[in-house]
Amino acid sequence: MNRSKILGLAVIGAAAIATSGCAAIREPRGYIVDATLLQSVQPRIDNERSVTGTLGRPTFESQYGEKTWYYVSSTTGRKPFVRPRIREHSVLAVKFDAAGNVVSAEQTGMDEVVFLSPDGNETPTLGRERSFLEDLFGNIGAVGQPGIGG
Repeated sequence: MNRSKILGLAVIGAAAIATSGCAAIREPRGYIVDATLLQSVQPRIDNERSVTGTLGRPTFESQYGEKTWYYVSSTTGRKPFVRPRIREHSVLAVKFDAAGNVVSAEQTGMDEVVFLSPDGNETPTLGRERSFLEDLFGNIGAVGQPGIGG
């Protein structure tokens, strides 16, 4: 082989290695979605035990209101040295009645995701704005009053 062919192969090899390092890295997070299993959950047929047997334990459960199990799945993609971004997102919400039977199973996707952008370095709160001196001297006279603090 002559030098120009070897140099050409070396350049092509270096370019292939350099571009392979820029490929996006995909990472699944949370529940691993299997479409067949998700479609097998049927309202008025399944109950808590059959859903657990089919889908496994939920990502989290509702604490208030109707008993609901949530299966959350996300796939992030990122390039090297860059913050990951959500590429795919789905939530399966399985609602149960008081007897533990499935009432509904609803799946949502990226259309329901809300992206929040904080406002500067402050978090706005409700309530009264107090000055530094009010914070510093605000409790003077309150300590030791009858009925406060025992």
